[in-house]
Amino acid sequence: MGQTVKNDPNYYKKIIFALCLGWVAIWIYRTILTPIYPQIQESLGNISDTQVGLIASIYFFAYTGMQIPSGILVDKFGQKRVLIPAFIIFALAAFVIGSSTTITQVYVGALMAGLSTGSYYGAAFSLSAKYMPKDKKSFSNAIINSGSALGMVIGLVGSSVLVGGLEIQWNYMLYIIAVLIVAVTFVFALFVKQDKKTATNETSEDKKTTQATVSQGVELFSLKKLVIYFVYFATCYGYYMIVTWLPSFLVTEKGFEQGSVGYVAALVAVTAVPGALIFSKYIDKNAHMRQKLIIFLLIGAAVTISLTVFAPNPSVLYAALVLYGLLGKLAIDPVLITYVTDSVPSNNMAKALGIFNFFGMTSSVIAPTLTGYIGDITGSKVLAFYIAAILLTAAAILFFLVVMLKEKKSIKPLTNE
Repeated sequence: MGQTVKNDPNYYKKIIFALCLGWVAIWIYRTILTPIYPQIQESLGNISDTQVGLIASIYFFAYTGMQIPSGILVDKFGQKRVLIPAFIIFALAAFVIGSSTTITQVYVGALMAGLSTGSYYGAAFSLSAKYMPKDKKSFSNAIINSGSALGMVIGLVGSSVLVGGLEIQWNYMLYIIAVLIVAVTFVFALFVKQDKKTATNETSEDKKTTQATVSQGVELFSLKKLVIYFVYFATCYGYYMIVTWLPSFLVTEKGFEQGSVGYVAALVAVTAVPGALIFSKYIDKNAHMRQKLIIFLLIGAAVTISLTVFAPNPSVLYAALVLYGLLGKLAIDPVLITYVTDSVPSNNMAKALGIFNFFGMTSSVIAPTLTGYIGDITGSKVLAFYIAAILLTAAAILFFLVVMLKEKKSIKPLTNE
């Protein structure tokens, strides 16, 4: 565990609060447009599904591309010096989108938002890894991640009610989120302390890890790690496909009213929080069950995504979405993040997290546009849901064959490859 800030034993709690709010702001932005795609399409000249899907893909392309560079910046300059300027640009991006009159302007704002929020993952989880108590790492990461679920609920329900129900202009949603982002930036300024970079900051445990890493050539691309990256890719693919296109799918292919789809889609986020907290608490106390839990969650996510397509009535659909929330991305994330942060010294942690998140988030670039393209070509997005389920199943199989079976044959943990 990283050293706590002197004279402030509760600093890690402030970090949890601040980082949770950061995810709330990011996820309000990410989901606030999805329930109101029809209004956006109409106001920007009846653009196609593919053009709309490109909004999310541009954002995630920039976000993904920033993972490794931002990790290097965070390791060099510290989390606070990266977070605050990034969130200022994020607020400007929301304003640019809100004031857009053409799809090109929306793309520019999405690019700005992706570049700015691309610095968040490495900064957030390198902070949590350094300051969280060792026996609460996964649970703390789950609490931080719960901010994404809260932001998702606010974004989906807020835009559905205000725009879909009360017919408020969609642009106003972006002005509201810009103000919220500025408020979160002030929280960072107050709660996050800038570390003094000194040679003595590295713990003896970090030094041992560093020596082992150097002697083994920094094996960031070993077979086991590549499988972990693919697991995260598959997990993110299904999640971001649902976040981006589930509301539209429910309206066009399941017969839901537009004013209600935000509530229905928000079931995923609402149930994700208790699922993530329960599983992460369990893993903190039963680390030896990590591999079995990951396989269980991957298979569960694949089955529930498939069930969303096959659901013969709303009740079954609701059950599928609730179960996906419990077993999906937010439940798997804390376990995988702990895997990564336990394997590297603190002075390279943000970089390692950036590489991990880069591989996972490439799916968020592909899923929105590919799903829109499938909808344009086939007239249905069902095939996109099948693709997500197949990827999750393949991830579970590879994880079992490459990681879990080899774990049983070796006394060395995955993180000490």
